[in-house]
Amino acid sequence: MSLQRLITFTTDFGLTEHYAGAMKGVIYSINPAAQIADITNAVQSFDILDGALAIAQAYSYFPKDTVHVVVVDPGVGGSRRPILAQAGQYYFVAPDNGVLSLVFEREERISVRHVTSEHYFRQPVSNTFHGRDVFAPVAAYVSKGVDAVKFGEEITDYVRFAAPKPKTAAPNAWKAVVLKSDRFGNLITNITPADIPQLFDGAGRSFKISVGKAEISKLLPSYAAGGQGEIFAILGSAGFLEISCNRTAASRVAGADKGSEVNVVLT
Repeated sequence: MSLQRLITFTTDFGLTEHYAGAMKGVIYSINPAAQIADITNAVQSFDILDGALAIAQAYSYFPKDTVHVVVVDPGVGGSRRPILAQAGQYYFVAPDNGVLSLVFEREERISVRHVTSEHYFRQPVSNTFHGRDVFAPVAAYVSKGVDAVKFGEEITDYVRFAAPKPKTAAPNAWKAVVLKSDRFGNLITNITPADIPQLFDGAGRSFKISVGKAEISKLLPSYAAGGQGEIFAILGSAGFLEISCNRTAASRVAGADKGSEVNVVLT
């Protein structure tokens, strides 16, 4: 039996356009036996950090050797490079714009190649749709077992950025930020238990979190533990502190969204 690797999509192409479908068609034309799973095609348009968060939260739940295609590419047609990365047990095909930064942050074994072997591309290559003409065919060939070394030389100057971290503002006080508001209106902050362990150690310390027009003084174990419409903090499944409401959008209650400042004070 020939080698087959699962392929996933993480893109900002949306659900109403043809882009993701065209990419799948290219993959199936090269590898009719391919299996493709969507992580999400609803990354915020042009938002590299949102794409980085999406792939970082999902990639490791897939089988070893899965090929993750990550296309959030506002620089398409410009000087940014297409890359094929091996990080941990997985392959990633993406633009070299930092969208894999949070994956690289989590993995110790990383190899990144500048994809220059154009005979693997779909021809002619559009200046505006490298997802179809570059990333999809490269992923298809990788899924069939083509060795990574055949796509281009290894590079070390690939783009990566550090996600914003909470900063100490005063003794027992921190400034943080909302990384995103999900479709349920949960405000996902950049705070993890490693950043402010005193919040999560179970000692029952009192605190105040302010974001937008809301002040939060409860850390609850689940969404259902809050009263309907009550705003509270919770440690979400992605490992970040979230500001949430039970069956209500916390973003609306707080009047806050991505980029809003979050202040934490232990009292």
